Amino acid sequence: MSAGQWSRRDVLKSGATASLGAFMSDHLSSIPTLNPSTSLSGLAGEYEKYDGLGLAELIAKKEISPLELLSAVRQRVELLNPRLNALCHLFFDKAEAQINQDPGTGPFRGVPFALKDLGMYLTGTITSAGSRVWKNNVASYDSTLVSRYKQAGLAIFGKTNSPELGLTVTTESVLFGQTRNPWNLERTTGGSSGGSAALVASRVIPMAHGSDGGGSIRIPASCCGVFGLKPTRGRVPLGPSSFENWNGCSHHHALTISVRDSAALLDATVGQELGSPFLSAKPVPPFLDELAHDPDSLRIALAATSPSGVPLDPECRKAVFNAAKLCESLGHKVEEAALPIHNDILRGAFFAVLQVSVARTLDDAAAMLSRAVTQQDVEPVTWALMQGATAISSVAYSRAIATMHQIGLSMAKFQQNYDVILSPTLSKPPVSLGVLSLSQDPEVYGKAITEFMHSTSLYNVTGQPSMSVPLHWTPDGLPVGVMFSGRFGEDSLLLRLAAQLEKAQPWVNRKPQL
Repeated sequence: MSAGQWSRRDVLKSGATASLGAFMSDHLSSIPTLNPSTSLSGLAGEYEKYDGLGLAELIAKKEISPLELLSAVRQRVELLNPRLNALCHLFFDKAEAQINQDPGTGPFRGVPFALKDLGMYLTGTITSAGSRVWKNNVASYDSTLVSRYKQAGLAIFGKTNSPELGLTVTTESVLFGQTRNPWNLERTTGGSSGGSAALVASRVIPMAHGSDGGGSIRIPASCCGVFGLKPTRGRVPLGPSSFENWNGCSHHHALTISVRDSAALLDATVGQELGSPFLSAKPVPPFLDELAHDPDSLRIALAATSPSGVPLDPECRKAVFNAAKLCESLGHKVEEAALPIHNDILRGAFFAVLQVSVARTLDDAAAMLSRAVTQQDVEPVTWALMQGATAISSVAYSRAIATMHQIGLSMAKFQQNYDVILSPTLSKPPVSLGVLSLSQDPEVYGKAITEFMHSTSLYNVTGQPSMSVPLHWTPDGLPVGVMFSGRFGEDSLLLRLAAQLEKAQPWVNRKPQL
């Protein structure tokens, strides 16, 4: 039977099987592209060409049912997750029950979705935060954001891997092991939303939840070749258990293949949350509608130099300067500029807040465990961060928060002259697994993370929207993202620019050979 003789329903239901031959190969990098004339290759291509809104449209037209689509995703998970280790908790039964009982009425009705195993709660499921001290932490309620995902129609079937407490920019933990990059199984996916990025990059699902406290959406987006937007502080609800994490540095949204999925998902989830100290009104017009209009000529500041002075890898430099040329070809004005930030001051304030937050989290864990958390309970870098918190006085902690606010003011003044800031997402392409693990000497870890990161955490401190766009691949096939950051509250402008870049230099067909 040829591919053309299959109905779309048959094609999508069987889509996962197309990857079977490639999946059985020992080395991902050596897998040849399947012959497009074969029916199996056609089946894989059929599923993988749809983003979330596209799948929802097929369901609305009754070309496939939500349960059939969920079954197809389950096949893909069973084939690929043993290789990638992207998912740590699976509960397809809950997704089926959700589809049967209350499928939602939003724009993603019936589309399978996964939550990051950090910071969000789904009734009856574990949120372990990649840590042994929280491994039995079963939720008795849904987070506000999770409720909005359900209302949007998303069928939540699993949780994606995170490093311990989201504290590093790789996705590796003692509890769940290493999550592998689908472009090269020996490289990091980035973190801490690396499980979600691996799922999306390998087209298991077209989008997945992520959170970003210092770059944890944008970094894995860069490493895995997908689109990752960190919205403005307060856009997406974080409660009801906690209305801000890391004193407002942590923001939640998603990793997606398409820009329009990111925009539509943001439309479905923004809005004021009862009890939240942040005001987040529904955008007018909606973010998705904004994508129909290219931005006017933008003033773009090119900030390629790392705030820490770390040398930029040639491929990352090539990526950001090629992106600048692309922006100029689209009618935007780009000029090199130095950010008005003293790195030592930024780093000191950010790490003071981070360390105190880690200490509080582990104190909460101690209350749940009915005993003190010990050095044997957590990974070495996590323990070092907690111990460091004991040296931070209440005055120093208060001063760190005040310093973060002043950094926000400095950036706001800087962006009176620029609409968008363009910079590398990272200083290096994806590094080998183990380099950024929390299970190593803290000093070795500190050097490695300083050399890898660029300036993502700046926009967590200021609360500005920031995105990583997949515009470059190295000669050996590793993705390298480019970061664009906007003024506080101007998520719409970033999304319009992202859609323009997506149209000018499409990335949807750039995918690992799984």
